[in-house]
Amino acid sequence: MEGLYVVLALVALVVITIAKGVRIVPQGSKHIVQRLGKYHKTLTPGMNVVIPYVDQVPYKVTTKDIVLDIPSQEVITQDNATIIANAVAYINIVSPEKAVYGVEDYEIAIQNLVQTALRSIIGEMSLDSALSSRDLIKAKLKEGISDDIADWGINLKTVEIQDINPSQTMQAAMEEQAAAERQRRATVTRAEGEKQAAILEADGRLEASKRDAKAQVVLADASREAIERVSSAIGEQEMPVMYLLGERYISALSELSQSDNAKNVILPADLPQAVKGLLNR
Repeated sequence: MEGLYVVLALVALVVITIAKGVRIVPQGSKHIVQRLGKYHKTLTPGMNVVIPYVDQVPYKVTTKDIVLDIPSQEVITQDNATIIANAVAYINIVSPEKAVYGVEDYEIAIQNLVQTALRSIIGEMSLDSALSSRDLIKAKLKEGISDDIADWGINLKTVEIQDINPSQTMQAAMEEQAAAERQRRATVTRAEGEKQAAILEADGRLEASKRDAKAQVVLADASREAIERVSSAIGEQEMPVMYLLGERYISALSELSQSDNAKNVILPADLPQAVKGLLNR
């Protein structure tokens, strides 16, 4: 009976030993093997054999892309404006032994590096430049931290700026500034419109005056020509003038009789004498 127990114990020991000596590493992972407390090797995906009870696997590292959220932080720009910025970084572990032995916690270390680099980059930019230069910030950010994390066996695939917005105080100030600018432009536009209207009105009056003057010249020429023709037809110096004045006198009386304020119009009985009276003849 005792012999059976011994056999079972030996079988259990063998099974446990084989289980400890065979390591199955899934795809997308790498395992770190320490021998007697010291790094020995890195197990790749598939079946691996280690020395039971001597080799240990204290670290299991993923080789898939890791997404790191970079928390929001306040950043001061070159012109002393406060903005809120955060980002997201995509990393990939290429050397697991460097990642686990090179830094205590590589995720926290990378987050701090990105935050520090982000403050430094935006601190050298003006507010307007920072708000409109996401691609530039991204490029400088990647360039600034890629070499640092490469020492930890980590590759920075990309880093994206998620949000970069002015603080609430700055937003209020910017909205007030924008409203003042719009009000200024409206005032300038209104003043320009009034100026153009005044210029156009003056041009209109000038053009009308010129045309009135030309019209008077034309009328004078027409009157002179009429007098010459009448004089030529009648052959007297006084009668043509009397004729034209009488014609215009009657025309004026006709217009007066058609006006709204005219109630009664009395025509002189002796029209030629009335015209002569106008000429003091």
